[in-house]
Amino acid sequence: MIWRRKRPPSRAGGEGSKRILEIANVDFAMKQFLHPLMQALLDAGHHVEGGCADGPHLATLREDGFVVHALPMARSYSPIAQFRALRALIRLIRRMQPDLVHGHMPISGLLARVAAWWCGVPCIAYTCHGFLFNQPGSFKRRGLSFVLEWAAGQITDRYMTVSRAEARDARRLYIHRGAQGIGNGRDPARYKPDAQARAEIRQALGLGDDQVVIIAVSRIVRHKGYPELLRAMESVPDAVLVIVGERLPSDHGDMMEQEFARATEILGSRLRLLGYRDDTQRVLAAADIFTLPSHFEGLPMSVIEAMLTGLPVVATDIRGPAEQIVPGESGLLVPPGLAAPLAEALTELVRNPSRRQAMGEAARARAVALYDQKRVLERVVAILS
Repeated sequence: MIWRRKRPPSRAGGEGSKRILEIANVDFAMKQFLHPLMQALLDAGHHVEGGCADGPHLATLREDGFVVHALPMARSYSPIAQFRALRALIRLIRRMQPDLVHGHMPISGLLARVAAWWCGVPCIAYTCHGFLFNQPGSFKRRGLSFVLEWAAGQITDRYMTVSRAEARDARRLYIHRGAQGIGNGRDPARYKPDAQARAEIRQALGLGDDQVVIIAVSRIVRHKGYPELLRAMESVPDAVLVIVGERLPSDHGDMMEQEFARATEILGSRLRLLGYRDDTQRVLAAADIFTLPSHFEGLPMSVIEAMLTGLPVVATDIRGPAEQIVPGESGLLVPPGLAAPLAEALTELVRNPSRRQAMGEAARARAVALYDQKRVLERVVAILS
């Protein structure tokens, strides 16, 4: 049994109601990944609050009536920065006295669980969106991340991963014997083929209906595979590449100015950088092919959104996408870090509209069956309740 410090009885509302604190690293993650879950927990009768680094994306949650506490979360390995965040979490938990603390993301999830354990929270939950020790890096960095993940697993009551593969890892490596792969989900009624949106977005971008549009939706960081994608597009005939996303202030690594400058010079009007969009579902509906050539992922929401929109997906053969895509049926998988195989796969779909159509239909059917947001959230709410 996990030892816990004693704490006062629950202050939650009705019978079966819990005071739940959801913790993420940054405001973008809170909006994109946790907002629907918080709403589902609220609908199930729980009192729900959130905590993460402050930012503009929290406006949506606060407009919906959620209390989201600003915390000094830092996406870094600085011991001083992490101590500040841990101290703030402990203060918040002591003030709120939640019945359950639910952490997300590697560093913020670790800190949330340690703080909850220190404060004697009755139930500690964690959702893994990708293990750091499964990502490229030095042996020392990966080893440290495994040790920390294992240690945190020993004080975790309810352990979830977005991918089935990493749930198996958690059980196999004794991080948590009860780890469950819960998946990710989006609303099929929101992400769907939309002829009107396709026409309007294409008109706004100055694109003809006969032009083949390849779309990528992600943060603008190197490990999403942008250097390879930009080089691959030099060999893909005629198609237009539309990139939706931005670089977060907390993102690490270079900004790839040289790669994007070179691509802009070579591709010209065949490269469109749209930045962050709140109407991603409409922009996806205007595309013909989705691509995500990442070096590592958990279970990417963007792939689910594209599949629901009826787009064939060209992604890298890594954890997450390899679980989502059936090669040759709903998309194509290519090795990570290489431009040539990516260019070949994209070219194959650009030149074959009937195959694009068939793959897109299969992708939507698979996504509706596996990644319907309502069913995914029902599973998570049941686990947390």
